[in-house]
Amino acid sequence: MRTRPTPVVGRRAVLRGLGLGALGAGALAACGIPPARQSADQCLSTDQSGTQKALNFSNWPSYMDESDEKVNGKTVLPTLDAFQKKSGIQVTYTADVNDNSEFYAKVRDQLGSCQPTGRDIFVLTDWMAGRMVNLGWLQKLDHAAVPNVEKHLLKQLKSPSWDPHRDYSVPWQSGLTGIAYNAKVTKGVGSYADLLSKDEFKGKITLLSEMPDTMAFMLRLVGADPSKFNDAEWSKALQKLEDAVGSGQIRKFTGNDYVQDLNDGNISACMAWSGDVLALQADNPDIKFVVPEEGLNLWSDNMLVPNKATHKANAEALMNYYYDPEVAATLAAWVNYICPVDGARQEMEKIDPDLVDNPLVFPDQDMLSKTSSFMPLDTAKAKLYETDFNLAIGG
Repeated sequence: MRTRPTPVVGRRAVLRGLGLGALGAGALAACGIPPARQSADQCLSTDQSGTQKALNFSNWPSYMDESDEKVNGKTVLPTLDAFQKKSGIQVTYTADVNDNSEFYAKVRDQLGSCQPTGRDIFVLTDWMAGRMVNLGWLQKLDHAAVPNVEKHLLKQLKSPSWDPHRDYSVPWQSGLTGIAYNAKVTKGVGSYADLLSKDEFKGKITLLSEMPDTMAFMLRLVGADPSKFNDAEWSKALQKLEDAVGSGQIRKFTGNDYVQDLNDGNISACMAWSGDVLALQADNPDIKFVVPEEGLNLWSDNMLVPNKATHKANAEALMNYYYDPEVAATLAAWVNYICPVDGARQEMEKIDPDLVDNPLVFPDQDMLSKTSSFMPLDTAKAKLYETDFNLAIGG
């Protein structure tokens, strides 16, 4: 199997969160123009999959398995190429989702006015997917068309609060946010509280510029539940963050550019995404991932079919294909995030046995029991919290 290098530009290589990317998400509201809500009755879509074997698919960089070989100068994408041969559906695949807020800015005018985006399927993180569900910008999926999803979707991912019946979304990949440290420069860290209180970490830790990840951590520290909290708890958590920033404990807030500093020992520990840690560990065994005492964040990036997409059934065929456990294992072996497909672990035995028992790809029930997700926010609340967070971190 090809060893995937640590990505320079990959799934989370640019600021993609609610924090420093907030301009894209909040621009309409900042101009006094709220994003327009739609509904299935207001915004009708016509599916032409029966006569058009085509599909336009937008995804994140480095989020599809690739081969070292090229055909006619183009990179070979093994599982996607196999889908095209099997289904006869010609896929135009574009890695143009670099940031949730940035992508929102690309499509908000079309989706808000019931116009096509030129895409049949795109992949966005829970909080942004939830916002689009709330705005009525997505087409409802036909559960009968995705039997593999119905059968193999991990139970922990079946009922997110923002789409409790998975009527509009199917996870592409999932991941964990926890703590990573470099064993060459520290003996270790066991909790978020340690990161913010121990003198040995002063000025030697980084937190994430993505608001849901960092504020979920702060909410836990003040005894709140990140999946269900109120404004008073938010204010206490924000004060906790402001105190930590003011004390000099935090070196900086980052996207996944913490990777190089952690690898080089320039920082001792940091909030980290599981896929980044797994990629680092391939070359540096001193990089360790910790399940903090306070718990982990669990998130998913989700396949979504926007309003006015004209190949919905073709999109559902692709969703169903990627929930075949063998296909899912092949993809997971390359992207190195949590595979959302039950049964893929057994298939991984044949593909890359070294990953079978890796909890960052196949977490066990004990690890999953320590996870929670950030509460979905409506547009107004998101804008308020984004502003709070940016001011707190000096964005």
